[in-house]
Amino acid sequence: MQAVTVPEPGGPDRLVLTDRAVPVPGAGEALVRVVAAGINRADLLQRQGHYPPPPGADDVLGMECSGYISALGPDTTDGRWTVGDPCLALLASGGYAEHVVVPVGQLLSVPDGVDLITAAGLVEVAATVVSNFDIADVGEGDVVLIHGGAGGIGSMAVQYAKALGATVATTAGSPDKLAYCRSIGADLAISYRHDWIAAVRDLSNRRGVDVILDVMGATYLGEHVGLLATGGRLVVIGLQGGRQGTLDLGRLLTVRGRVIATTLRSRPVQEKSAICRRVEEAVWPLVGDGSIAPAPQSRFSLADVVSAHSHLESGDNLGKVVLTVSKP
Repeated sequence: MQAVTVPEPGGPDRLVLTDRAVPVPGAGEALVRVVAAGINRADLLQRQGHYPPPPGADDVLGMECSGYISALGPDTTDGRWTVGDPCLALLASGGYAEHVVVPVGQLLSVPDGVDLITAAGLVEVAATVVSNFDIADVGEGDVVLIHGGAGGIGSMAVQYAKALGATVATTAGSPDKLAYCRSIGADLAISYRHDWIAAVRDLSNRRGVDVILDVMGATYLGEHVGLLATGGRLVVIGLQGGRQGTLDLGRLLTVRGRVIATTLRSRPVQEKSAICRRVEEAVWPLVGDGSIAPAPQSRFSLADVVSAHSHLESGDNLGKVVLTVSKP
């Protein structure tokens, strides 16, 4: 089979399409023939040498895919899946390939009305958003701040927060992206080049923000803590703005705030499986009835993976970048 690896870290040109043996599923695992694979910013970090796969994971890139089950491992008695079934998969690695092995608990059904290529870009973002919104207890009446609302995670977070009854503020970098954020329900969409802090305060009637889904890390740490309402939760899921910042513990004490940091990829299979079930329970019905619309996609073939990474890295992309691998 063909698969994408990074023999030496660096730019998109370091990605190599190579021949690999088709993996063999073990007990409790399924072999999936991949139709499409989503590209995530974590993949860019792995390519650059900053985010290695978890111990024991394949060095092939890719943390989500769609496809068909082509084999089940020995003693795999899940009872839910049979050979030939369409499926989605949340992966530690391996999605940029024609076949991938995945624990059966990390397989998901395909939402009603969504084709397999589109669905490939929903898995990682839905799992990230649901797991973190559960931790932060996002609910009706909350004011939620989401940066990068026109990206994959951002667009899912905006729509899911609105479905939960929250008021949503988001940032983006261009008029087209801001217009898109408004079209999917953002109550406030403002350029991060403008005074988004004042705008978010105004949206909350100066009360502050209940939940911040933070992909930036150090860059906005002070601003985020300063924006928290009483009991507010700052959930750090990315470090695009750096790893180290100054935390005003006095401010945090004053508002009885919480800073929570999470990651999805390195969690054990049992936790990932539970998150996949939550996605099917909480998000897929909203996708099926149109309450959550899949983000726009830029699609590239597996052979054109260098261009796909370059496109996502440019910052020009709206929504998700997806690799098409085989015919649905």
